[in-house]
Amino acid sequence: MFTAASLAADLGRLGVERGATLLVHSSLRAVGPVRGGSRTVVRALRRALGPDGTLVVPTFTEGNSLTSRTYVSMTHGLTKHQLLSYRENMEPFSVASTPSDGMGRIAEEVRLSGQAVRSRHPQTSFAALGAGAARITAGHELECLLGERSPLGRLYEMGASILLLGVGFEVCTAFHLAEYRLPAPPRRRYDCRVLTDNGPRWTGFTDVDLDDSDFGVLGRWLETRPHEGRSPVVRGRVGHADCRLLPLPWAVDAALAWMTVCRQPAGERPAEAGRA
Repeated sequence: MFTAASLAADLGRLGVERGATLLVHSSLRAVGPVRGGSRTVVRALRRALGPDGTLVVPTFTEGNSLTSRTYVSMTHGLTKHQLLSYRENMEPFSVASTPSDGMGRIAEEVRLSGQAVRSRHPQTSFAALGAGAARITAGHELECLLGERSPLGRLYEMGASILLLGVGFEVCTAFHLAEYRLPAPPRRRYDCRVLTDNGPRWTGFTDVDLDDSDFGVLGRWLETRPHEGRSPVVRGRVGHADCRLLPLPWAVDAALAWMTVCRQPAGERPAEAGRA
């Protein structure tokens, strides 16, 4: 079984540095048998980063949105009356208590830590532990799911790194920041249910029409793109998990260059485009 010490050593060999700011997308299952499960993996990540480092994870909550894939799946085939009842009984987002949806057990372990700070966006929140946690999670505006006024904007400014821990580029959230930097990106309306001092209420806003359908293709291209004579994408194993470590600002800049050339016009996008 893997331990916090052995996993921290693997992270160090991969290139995770003490004092770094690290955005982690992860699969506990891919890591393999770990004594203590997700708590041990988080302990290993924090050990590798040291007391001056910061660990960041996505804690997204699709379930309270009228436009998410979760909502579309759960409401397919409902009658008008059933749909109305479903909407009125949807759990509203609470920054303190709403669990993340589909982000994995390691992300949830971070969120549930008593020292974690979570951004307040009802659909695309992030949780963070460590020296830069408050700065990264502050000021996550409603009309900015994953743009400059979200934790991704702060991570870019801080020169963070991305760790794909047993997962692929398909879930690399940082690529969305590049979408905001495209000239005149397509926009659409989002609706979600939030918990306020006066009880649950619906809120709507307009923001960039997020699309993760080509992130896998983008990531494969990224791995072949040299920078100063070599690829900035470092591959290795943490436990049994195949991992990639790469600089976030470089990844966003390269993604923007790729999207500018390769993205189809909004009206021609594939039907399976990502939805929040």
